[in-house]
Amino acid sequence: MADKAKAKKPKPPTAKQVEADLAASRERLAGTIDELAFRAQPKEIAKRQVESAKLRANDMTRTPEGDVDNAKVGKIAGGLGGVLLVLGLLRRVRS
Repeated sequence: MADKAKAKKPKPPTAKQVEADLAASRERLAGTIDELAFRAQPKEIAKRQVESAKLRANDMTRTPEGDVDNAKVGKIAGGLGGVLLVLGLLRRVRS
């Protein structure tokens, strides 16, 4: 117990240390703000969305080994053809 009582307390930081910490914090904050501003640009958002769509399409049409899954591609093509057929029929009915 006596050893713990004699333990040195940490010294408070000096003014120069505080200023250096503040400057480092400002630099990190400026970098974070720049990154957020870059990510919020419409071109960057669109680029991320396109990349995400490509990855989803790849996942939907490929096997885990990377080969084309003909059954999945056939289902997608059939579904798309069905939707186009319904849209064409609806357009014809409206006319």
